[in-house]
Amino acid sequence: MRNIRVAAACGSAYPAGMDQEDAYHYQVVRRAIDVIDASGPEMPSLDALAAELGLSPAHFQRVFSRWVGVSPKRYQQFLTLGHAKTLLRDRFTTLETSLSLGLSGSGRLHDLFIRWEAMSPGEFARAAEGIMIHHGVFSTPFGPALAYGTDRGLCGLGFLSDRDEAEARADLEGRWPGARFVEEPNALCSWVEAAFAQSGDTALHVIGAPFQIKVWEALLSIPSGHVTTYSSIAEAIGNPAAIRAVGTAVGRNPVGFLIPCHRAIRKSGALGGYHWGLPVKRAMLAWESARAEA
Repeated sequence: MRNIRVAAACGSAYPAGMDQEDAYHYQVVRRAIDVIDASGPEMPSLDALAAELGLSPAHFQRVFSRWVGVSPKRYQQFLTLGHAKTLLRDRFTTLETSLSLGLSGSGRLHDLFIRWEAMSPGEFARAAEGIMIHHGVFSTPFGPALAYGTDRGLCGLGFLSDRDEAEARADLEGRWPGARFVEEPNALCSWVEAAFAQSGDTALHVIGAPFQIKVWEALLSIPSGHVTTYSSIAEAIGNPAAIRAVGTAVGRNPVGFLIPCHRAIRKSGALGGYHWGLPVKRAMLAWESARAEA
């Protein structure tokens, strides 16, 4: 069993408009995703899904509708490979245009303040020496998330539905050698709330190599509810042959969801990998697509 502790700070520790019921709803959706994945190409009926989850069809329908705003059947369509291909065809982002115009394409990211500090490994290690980084576990629409932040902004965000908490901590803390880590979720509440309420400003303190920064900037130009491909990102940053390196940089994104690496998929329409688990990636894409459609 995973050791996941949810912060009880900043009131309820949930973003504006979100409460413990929303966190429960995500867990229901998360279990439904597992059932749908195990079913293969055959879409389970509403009754079958509800029975598998131990809920009545009416209650299951209400849970889905409240969490995502569309019917379970429509949401199942959003979770499929076919939907990824539809996104590519109908809502594919031309990154070159977005980047040339300086557009983020997302209200949530429009006023996002991002501080980039590209430096050599040695400079990075010295700069991180003695920095205090606060951390805590928060409930989000995609299950528990582990958040880290300096006095400048969030520097790490990882999702725990498919990852062991100790493993996730080692991953995120290893990016800041020499830093001092203090469990203090209150220090991060306003940034975390703004991130998942999709309103207000979320400050980020993100450190990466120049190539990684270019990739992350390209990801920020993809509007919510849209996708792009790894090859298009490579072309947009002026390195069309660097598709594999782009994939590595996408995977090294330290703040999942905020820098939307989940919106990068393969040219075939396949989802590709995701650092925090493919079910989380599918849930994020489906959640954003449903809101874009609504």
